[in-house]
Amino acid sequence: MGAVKLEDIHYTYDDYKQWEGDWELYDGIAVAMSPAPMRKHQSLASEIIYNLREALDECPECEVLGEIDYKVSDDTVLRPDVALTCGETNEAYLTKAPEIIVEIISKSSAKKDEVYKFNIYEREKVKYYIIVYPDDLIAKVYKLDGKEYDKQGDFSKESYRFEETSCDITLDFERVFKRFRQ
Repeated sequence: MGAVKLEDIHYTYDDYKQWEGDWELYDGIAVAMSPAPMRKHQSLASEIIYNLREALDECPECEVLGEIDYKVSDDTVLRPDVALTCGETNEAYLTKAPEIIVEIISKSSAKKDEVYKFNIYEREKVKYYIIVYPDDLIAKVYKLDGKEYDKQGDFSKESYRFEETSCDITLDFERVFKRFRQ
């Protein structure tokens, strides 16, 4: 009997549920998450959650969640920094594409967020994908246009209105980044 090759290993959600530590699962491949994010990362995620949540006061069918599992398929589980989801009924994890996902870049997560997750979110038809660069205080907003993401721009002091969400939401990046500009 020959040795098991790395390319022969294919994990599923059942495997994932049993692991200790923080992991994600990309098309059957186990990916260790970075150590706990730095304070700035956590604080930015909190600001974004707060600002999005405030915009949902008149929209009870949607909610903003931080660091929840998004089970894309039996062999793909991601944990976005922030997700806005509408009409989700599963308590354990997200089962359908969130309307907005935010990932906050760190040096160790840049390739995962800019390439792997970008492609998965695009494939799964997440309407808006926001990549936040904490060192530059810039958020790149991508909107799903048919089958591909179209970059809407780099936002630092501007607001962006998410027109294709279940609720009328505007995110003011000046307000999100304000406390980090000192």
